[in-house]
Amino acid sequence: MQQELAELLNKKVAFFNHPRFIEHDPISIPHLFSKQQDIEIMGFWISMLAWGQRKTILQKGHELIDLMDGAPYDFVLHHQENDLQRFEKFKHRTFNYTDTLYFLSFFQRHYQRYSSLEVAFTQGEFKPENSTIEASLNGFYRYFFEVEWAPKRTQKHVSAPMKNSACKRLCMFLRWMVRKDTAGVDFGIWSKISPHQLICPLDVHSQRTAEKLGLVSAGPTNWKKALELTRVLKLYDSMDPIQYDFALYGMGIEEKTLWK
Repeated sequence: MQQELAELLNKKVAFFNHPRFIEHDPISIPHLFSKQQDIEIMGFWISMLAWGQRKTILQKGHELIDLMDGAPYDFVLHHQENDLQRFEKFKHRTFNYTDTLYFLSFFQRHYQRYSSLEVAFTQGEFKPENSTIEASLNGFYRYFFEVEWAPKRTQKHVSAPMKNSACKRLCMFLRWMVRKDTAGVDFGIWSKISPHQLICPLDVHSQRTAEKLGLVSAGPTNWKKALELTRVLKLYDSMDPIQYDFALYGMGIEEKTLWK
C-alpha cells in the first residue's frame, strides 16, 4: 500500500511540478520578474494575499505591480511620501491601506540594510542545524513587527508557529524561494535554508486530501498538523518532502475523479 501511495504521489508531483502550473497560480506574479528583490517582494506579498478566489488574487498582484510602477524593488527604495496616496483604494478582503503602508515600510527598512529578504528569515533564531523552519518563522514574525508603531491589525496577515497557525502562506512562500529543481516552478534562489527544513503548506483543502490518503489523522489545521504531515512526507523523500505539496494540491482539484 505504501509503495502504491508513493507511486501515486510521485506521479502527481511530476504532472503538477511543471511550467503549466504557473499561469493560474499566485506564483505567476513573482515569475513576471527576473531581479531577485522583485521576485522576493512580489512573492512574499502575493503569498500573504493568497486566500479567496485565485482569479482575484492574481488581479490584486497585477494591481500592486502597477501601483509600484512595474518595479517593486525600485519603488520600495525610492518612493516619496506622496507616492503612497495611490494605494488608498488598494484592498483585498481584510487587507487594507493600513496593512499596505506597513508592508511598504517594512520592505523599505529591510532593503535599506540588506540585499535579500532571505536575511529576514535566517537571522536570530534560525540555525542551519534546525530540523524545521519553526524558529525561522517565529524569528521572522518578531522581526517583521519589531517597530513599536506596527499596526496591531496587520498581525493577522502574518502568521507564526508560536501562535499555532499552520502558516500555510509563509510555508508556500518559502517553498518558492528555497526548493531547487529543474522544473521551473519554484525559484530556488535562497541557499541558507535547506529544502529538508521546509514544512508543507497546509490548509483545509490539502489536509482533507492528506486525510483521505491516510497521511495524517483528522484534527484541526494548525502548526502541529503541518509538522505531522511533513514528517510523513519525509518517508517518501527525506531531502525534499515539500515537493509533495504539488501532489496534494493536484489531487485536491481532481478530487471528483480521484475518489471514484
